[in-house]
Amino acid sequence: MSFDTIRIDTDARGVATLWLARADKHNALSARMLDDLTAAARQLGADNAVRVVVLAAEGKSFCAGGDLAWMREQMDADAATRRAGAAALAGMLNAMNELPKPLIARCHGNAFGGGVGMLSVSDVAIGAEGAKFGLTETRLGLIPATIGPYVVARMGEAKARRVFMSARIFDAAEARDLDLLARVVAPDDLDAAVEAEVAPYLQVAPKAVAAAKSLARALGPRIDAQVIEMTIDRLVGVWEDDEAPHGIAAFFDKRPARWQG
Repeated sequence: MSFDTIRIDTDARGVATLWLARADKHNALSARMLDDLTAAARQLGADNAVRVVVLAAEGKSFCAGGDLAWMREQMDADAATRRAGAAALAGMLNAMNELPKPLIARCHGNAFGGGVGMLSVSDVAIGAEGAKFGLTETRLGLIPATIGPYVVARMGEAKARRVFMSARIFDAAEARDLDLLARVVAPDDLDAAVEAEVAPYLQVAPKAVAAAKSLARALGPRIDAQVIEMTIDRLVGVWEDDEAPHGIAAFFDKRPARWQG
């Protein structure tokens, strides 16, 4: 299967690196990228030759969040199209979360919005010193809706609420304190740190790993079809309110939104 916005490299050991490949857009999540990532998760999950998946990114940023041009299209779309867009984002995150292989995130640069969501669905996220993070949706009049269940599951409610609503940017050390990252290393040590996470999985039974991951998800916070549908409802509701159209228009017009001093 060929992809436009991502690429997959698999080595002889069965370690597949899933590269976000919209470097010119800081790997912002477009409609096509959502489809590509969903299909890739299903493809990698079904491939018995794949033992481990590493989620990495080309360019300067891990993921700048949702593509603002795509968000603007959602503002101009009818209700059914908006709902389909929200469902595509939710479906991608669910497919990544349910990937029956270990998913190790290699994070550098910036990870905002949906980028934080993808770190949250990984089993282990390793970040480079100097990386910046933020749930920046409320700055635009949006909310971290479809990523929300995974962010709260990763951080816990108390820690998530430190950063969930304020849109403030935080550094890699705080991301580790919030449990978003497992480790923070120097940029030159990032690949070695990821490899240290990969290596143990090449010594254990693949079906047992998949079963153990499924069990961990079942024992953790409930993220089922009902919860996912609720997040879609919440996102659609915000898109249909007056703040999101105003906030996104203000961003494109390079002017402050009415809630900014």
